[in-house]
Order: sequence, then structure tokens, then C-alpha cells
Amino acid sequence: MNIKKLGVNIDHVATVRNARGEIYPSPLRAALLAEKSGADSITIHLREDRRHIRDEDLINLKKKIKIPINLEMSPTKEMKKIAIKFRPNYVCIVPEKRKEITTEGGLNVIKNRKLLKQLIKTLKKNNIRVSLFIEPNLRDIKISHIIGANCVELHTGQFCNLFNKRKNTFSSYHKIKKSAEFARELGLEVHAGHGLTYKSAYKISKIKDISEFNIGHFIVAESIFFGLKKTIVKFKKIINK
Repeated sequence: MNIKKLGVNIDHVATVRNARGEIYPSPLRAALLAEKSGADSITIHLREDRRHIRDEDLINLKKKIKIPINLEMSPTKEMKKIAIKFRPNYVCIVPEKRKEITTEGGLNVIKNRKLLKQLIKTLKKNNIRVSLFIEPNLRDIKISHIIGANCVELHTGQFCNLFNKRKNTFSSYHKIKKSAEFARELGLEVHAGHGLTYKSAYKISKIKDISEFNIGHFIVAESIFFGLKKTIVKFKKIINK
């Protein structure tokens, strides 16, 4: 069995810090603890408005942690410059709206095809692996492959919403499964993320073509009650059952 990786998103540690304008809790401390607890990578989303992770967080993480950094970023000139300057191991290009609470869906790869193709080319020239955060459909996967992405991260938000409300998830799950299979056939690495909990991640983990999960909000929430180490260890066990 292929071991599935867990990327721990520490954005919401920074959200708590920023709520009071303090220097704690420290995203770096959370990342170091996640590393010790078995996380395979650290994910951060450097948003345009810096609502949680800030530039100095990226700098400190680059200096201190040994596992890969996955930088989520919008496809803007500012973020391209930051990525090239700090050279995270991975970049995941995501859509971004100023007023949204969290990422609301996958990239519009058709509308932004030309922009994304050029951005991917530039990032890959700088030895940065590029992933696209997309909806689980075959059209977007095909385009992602054509424009040069190394990887796709499938948006699991719809599935998770249905799962949490105990509604029928058959169609949503089937889309994710078929999308993952198609992406792997094209040679793309396949990740999954958004809204995942222990139970929904366990369900999705049965899709063999998905190799990595990026999870943040639920991990931080569970850590309030059980601690970050126990939560990460439990998640890794669940996705590899």
C-alpha cells in the first residue's frame, strides 16, 4: 500500500494570533511541532490581505523547518515575486476573493489558462513544483496537464458539506474518484483538500490515486481539545488505514 502523505495547514494558528494583534500563538512553533509529530509538509496561504499568514512567517519557516513548505497563493504578480524570492518547495495556485471567508472553489482554469501557463512555466524554471487547486472534473484536469502543472489538488468542499449534513455523497465522491484516476493516467500527482475531518478524510483516503491530503482548519480546531501532536498522529493513521 502506498503511504498517503499529510500536509498540515497552519493558517488558523496565525488567525488566532492576529485576532488580538499578539505575537502568539506562533505559526512557527506550530509548524515545528507538526514536523516532530509526523507531518509530511507545512501548508500556508499567503493571502493578498495577509489575514493570517504574513511574509515574516514564510521567512521564519524557510529558516527553521526541514520538511517541505507548500505555499498556497493567488496567481498575481506580487505572489509570483514572493515565490521566486523565497523558493518554497511547492506552490499551490488557488483562487482568491477579498471578501470570502475561505477558498470557495477551484480555479477557473479555462478563463485563466494563458496566465496560469506562463506562471507555471516561470515557477518551474525556479525549481518550484506547481499544483493547481481545481474542482474535481475531467476538463479542468486535462487543461491543468496541458498547461504544465505537476500536480492537482482536488477541492473536496462539496463532498465534505454533503457528508457533514449526512446527505447523499455518491455523485460527489464518484467525481473525485474519477478525477483522481484520470489525473494519474495523465501523470499528474493528485492531492485533496478543503473541509476534511477525520470521517470525511477516511472516506476519501480509500481513493488509491490520491497521494496527499492538505488539512488545516479541522486540525487546529481539534488541537484545542486534544493537542496538535495527537491530532496529527491520529490523522495520519486514519488516512492510511
